[in-house]
Amino acid sequence: MHEKTIIQKTLRVPAGTGAAGDGTAVARQLDAALLDVGFAASRALLDHVGGLAPAPAMDLAATVVSAVRELVGDHVAHNTYFIGFPDGVPDTLEFWTERLQAAVLAGGGDVTVLPGWLNLLDLPGYGSYQHSYAEMLAVHDELIASVGDRLTVLHLGDTAEREAQRLYLALAGSVTPLGEADLAILSELAVTCADGPQPEVIPVRENRAVLNGIRLVLGRPLVAVDTTTDVLRLACQVSGGDVSLAEPTRFRAFRRPERRILLAALDTVIGASPAKLADVARYAERWKRLGERLHPHEYGQWPQAQAVFAVARGERRVPTLAGRAETAIRDGRVDRAATVLSAAPGLLLRSADRLLRIAPESERAAVVDTVTGALGSASGRVLLSLREHVGNRLTPDTARMYVNRFRRSWVGPDTRAPLPAELVEELSALLDDEISARLPEWEHPLLVDPDVLDVALPLSGKASESGFAVLPRGSRAPVSGELLRFFMYWRQTARHTDYDLSMLLLDESFHSAGQVSWTNLRGSGMVHSGDITSAENGATEFIDVPLTVEAPYVVPQVNIYSGESFEEVAESMFGYQTRTKEQKGAPFEPRAVRARSQMRGRGRVALPLVFVKEETGWQALWLHLYLHGHPAFNRVEDNTFTTAHRVRALVERQYLTMSYLVDRWRARTGVTVWDGTLPDEPVTFVGVEAPDGLPEGSEIYTLDRLSELIPG
Repeated sequence: MHEKTIIQKTLRVPAGTGAAGDGTAVARQLDAALLDVGFAASRALLDHVGGLAPAPAMDLAATVVSAVRELVGDHVAHNTYFIGFPDGVPDTLEFWTERLQAAVLAGGGDVTVLPGWLNLLDLPGYGSYQHSYAEMLAVHDELIASVGDRLTVLHLGDTAEREAQRLYLALAGSVTPLGEADLAILSELAVTCADGPQPEVIPVRENRAVLNGIRLVLGRPLVAVDTTTDVLRLACQVSGGDVSLAEPTRFRAFRRPERRILLAALDTVIGASPAKLADVARYAERWKRLGERLHPHEYGQWPQAQAVFAVARGERRVPTLAGRAETAIRDGRVDRAATVLSAAPGLLLRSADRLLRIAPESERAAVVDTVTGALGSASGRVLLSLREHVGNRLTPDTARMYVNRFRRSWVGPDTRAPLPAELVEELSALLDDEISARLPEWEHPLLVDPDVLDVALPLSGKASESGFAVLPRGSRAPVSGELLRFFMYWRQTARHTDYDLSMLLLDESFHSAGQVSWTNLRGSGMVHSGDITSAENGATEFIDVPLTVEAPYVVPQVNIYSGESFEEVAESMFGYQTRTKEQKGAPFEPRAVRARSQMRGRGRVALPLVFVKEETGWQALWLHLYLHGHPAFNRVEDNTFTTAHRVRALVERQYLTMSYLVDRWRARTGVTVWDGTLPDEPVTFVGVEAPDGLPEGSEIYTLDRLSELIPG
């Protein structure tokens, strides 16, 4: 039941379990069908399909093709407003003149006319397709194949059950937080894998909440509950709320057995460590609401659980670490504050910059010693985050940006004093040593695809979107070809919804250098496919950008003009294609798709990525940002300033990438940069995609597994 999810997540096809037979004809059909959407089956996969009887072979092939078509966005019909796009798109003024003439000939239609203004969006024929999808395809030539076309290899996996178990263990045991889509996959897999092998450790507390939510409903024992907040997250999870606790949850009624399990877990946690009552005050209001559902006063056998709710009600006071540290800072004892925070190494390291900035010279060495002492106890993700942070602290940022778990961003001035160069050097060396010591030892030589070196370390799945070839925020990918084609698709759920694909050009100083949108259809070789204003059955907009454009920064964005949010629509996606000018083809060609991401963040303006012109060519820099925007009528012209600030903040930031980890490994093992030649002996391969034909016994880390390289 999870076959499509496994294929889309891992590019591994679960082996079919049908009867053996002669499925060679189906294998040939599968090979041809996959090539049409830019995929290729590995030799092992084709041999496997060819060895099945025709019926199970056809079932497996249909599942594979359906999965990859969805992956690149080819499962929907991508029509265009202007039937011949990119040809035949008029200048904006010419277009509006034609629409006005049509309105006059139609006697005005339903156009809204008020004194002093006219609603152009009501003009006859505006904003809706004037032709069918088949009619649009009929006016376009077939895509001409190019050596630069994408070809993504699909590999043969184990049985569906083993592949599901493998994916479950990887997600549940991840050392980095998962994104919303992966949390949903984990929740589905947890049901079928509840009685199978479990991860030895579940480091991320949100993952624990998801797993324990399933286990609570199924009546299984809870796992890895060691703080009061773990219990609160669990209650939020089974109530359909936010396990990250970023937003309040409306708790559901709990059955008596569930209340007993939750209260017993609280009693055990506090009984083992009464100091953990200090965590309760941070979420006091939520604990009070939860207490109304759990009725702890009815369960006198768990007095420690009752103490949790006494703290929440303010009947009992327990000082927090953060509060004690702030008291020490107010008293002028920064070294004492660092000592207090050392009881929570992660909190100390996240506070290290502030402590070092405010510490007087006489206390700075003591603070550094305390921070150094905490390195061995903190998670690898925290160490890498601090290493990236320290590397950006020699000079103030042009703009300081904050991004939350929903990928909403705020920008402000950087008023922090830089850290001294010698301190940055000292901390960087200490962190490098600790991180290097935690990296795994490889059984086989390390073979690294150069395309993976500029991928930002996946320290959090919340800094990304799900989709195809989507990279973490801050990652760079080379862009080839002569033409960029952005595409955006959305399908509304219930309300009339108008999304607008737009493109902003920025110059070297990050000032506006032009735009293309529904208000400006053409300019400098760039072309918009036309504005669609409703998407009951789905709608697509495109923008063509020749890579000869002079501006060094090309910023596609999606504006919500009216209607449902990115989280409310039935479906929404953004992606880009690359082509040569001679390739022709339909506006959407799956073989030309280089990346496709969902749009599910909070905000009214989406900024998926920016294209940056470097000396060596163009690069795609992933942003994964959402701007607050206006409740309605968002346009690219109105958010130029805020967009430019965020783009500049991310372009100028130095991210830790996979090259950082590879450099750490170089000192301990042989590292070879892959030149396309297949090795003769097993290797540990690290890359964006795995090539076909790696020797048996090779260990492979591709995009779906890069987070496993983050040390624990």
